[in-house]
Amino acid sequence: MRVLVGGGTGFIGTALTQLLKARGHEVTLISRKPGPDRITWDDLTTSGLPRCDAAVNLAGENILNPLRRWNAAFQKEVLSSRLETTQTLARAIAKAPQPPQAWVLVTGVAYYQPSLTAEYDEDSPGGDFDFFSNLVTKWEAAARLPGDSTRQVVVRSGVVLGRGGGAIGHMLLPFRLGLGGPIGSGHQFFPWIHIRDLAGILAHALETSHVQGILNGVAPASSTTNAEFARALGTALGRPAFIPLPTAVVQAVFGQERAVMLLEGQKVVPRRTLAAGYQYSFPELGAALKEVIA
Repeated sequence: MRVLVGGGTGFIGTALTQLLKARGHEVTLISRKPGPDRITWDDLTTSGLPRCDAAVNLAGENILNPLRRWNAAFQKEVLSSRLETTQTLARAIAKAPQPPQAWVLVTGVAYYQPSLTAEYDEDSPGGDFDFFSNLVTKWEAAARLPGDSTRQVVVRSGVVLGRGGGAIGHMLLPFRLGLGGPIGSGHQFFPWIHIRDLAGILAHALETSHVQGILNGVAPASSTTNAEFARALGTALGRPAFIPLPTAVVQAVFGQERAVMLLEGQKVVPRRTLAAGYQYSFPELGAALKEVIA
């Protein structure tokens, strides 16, 4: 297939591109800067959709960038980097004389309300209780196409674990020094997925003609808590991991609203992902972390 990938130069995009090429597909990236096998977002707006069999959007400003203050300007960037790229691609697909067979968007499990007791699958309600859940609702709405000539899939991703990026990047140093530990109480659920499985779910969604609608991009080990994650990462590194990161520190660094993403969590089950026939490479946390830090 010829696959067009928006935001394909990032952590997830790089992994997806490698996997798609290994499976014999052609990949064109949409990015801010032109280059080989690339088009820019401006090209897409002015010249329309290039011939392709499938399109994926992964573009979006990193919400948990600790170097950015959580103020109105950054919130606007977080919103527009997701909504505008998604709308641009969706419009181009809707106008294309030969629309692609599949259109896949990656959003997040922030759609589901944090809870210490609830369990969420793809049919669970959500999307309407804070900045992040409302963001996911708007983001998914921006992707919707009229009619059904193109198969539409949304993958709601958990915390992505992988080498050279994602959540682990910021955590490794304190954990290697033996200074790691749970965040806040540690009781909150920690919905995670290995980068190879997120790329795998996306490839499966692109290649499998019966897959459509919402898929949860999380590992099936859905009851992992933050404290269990910290222990498992400590074990993988052969280091103690019991120094908690206090709630007040997390709130000071990230701001109250954004800190919720780290201090609270959701138990999310990939029911439809499993039913769609996807087989996980890393269903268990221990093996996933071993691969990441190897």
